[in-house]
Amino acid sequence: MTSPADPVVCRPVGLVRSRFTEATGMPIQTAGAPDEPGRLEVFAEFAPGLRDIEGFDYLILITHLHQCAHERLEVVPFLDNESHGVFATRAPARPNRLGLSIVRLVSVEGTTLHFSGNDMMDGTPILDIKPYVPRFDVRETGRIGWFGARLDQLPGIRSDGRMG
Repeated sequence: MTSPADPVVCRPVGLVRSRFTEATGMPIQTAGAPDEPGRLEVFAEFAPGLRDIEGFDYLILITHLHQCAHERLEVVPFLDNESHGVFATRAPARPNRLGLSIVRLVSVEGTTLHFSGNDMMDGTPILDIKPYVPRFDVRETGRIGWFGARLDQLPGIRSDGRMG
C-alpha cells in the first residue's frame, strides 16, 4: 500500500524530435505555431498502444519538461508582465515539470507520429498520448482569468528563456 504523498514514478513512452534545441525562441503554445512540424518517436515496447491512433486528427501529449531546471510557485508567464501563481499559468517552471501539448496528427509511420503544432524541444520525453475528442475536451467558457486580455498576443510570442 502506498501513501498519496509517496513519489510518483513515470517512464517515457517516446521522445519528441524537433528543430528546437534551446528554449529561447520556441513557441509557447501549440495554438501559437499550428504549422510547426515535429515528430514523436514511440519506443518499440509501446508500439501495440498505437493501434487505431491514425483515426484521430488531434492528440494530447503529456510531456516532461526535462530542460526546465527550476520549479516555482509564482512566475511571470510569457504572455504577461505580472506575477501569477504557477497553477494559474501554463508556465513550464512548475512542480513536477509536466506539460500538455495538443498537436495535429499528420501521419503515422510505424512507431513514428508526425504532427504539426509543435511547441516542444528536441528530446522532450512523452509520458502519455491521449486522443483529443472534442465532446470530451472542449468546454465553452468566458471565464479565463488573466489570459482574457492577452490571447491576441499568442501568435507573436516566443519563449525568452525566463523559465530556464
